[in-house]
Amino acid sequence: MPKTKSAEKHIKTDEKSRMRHKSKRNELKSLERKIVALAGKKDMEGLKKILSSTFSKLDKAVKSGTLHKNNVSRKKSRLAKLAK
Repeated sequence: MPKTKSAEKHIKTDEKSRMRHKSKRNELKSLERKIVALAGKKDMEGLKKILSSTFSKLDKAVKSGTLHKNNVSRKKSRLAKLAK
């Protein structure tokens, strides 16, 4: 239990940011799954469209602090390798 008033406030804001980050991570995971599925079907046109938007969303996740930059760099590299 929090001991001070400010600690109570931190709990509220931490929970809000946790939920915000969780929804962004779930959205990114679903996009990654779509890319893997399209790569399996060898649908290059659809793959290129979704790949560029996914890269943009991954970069925004770094900017907002949802994911670490090295983590995103690794994901982007692996997804780009699938597209080849």
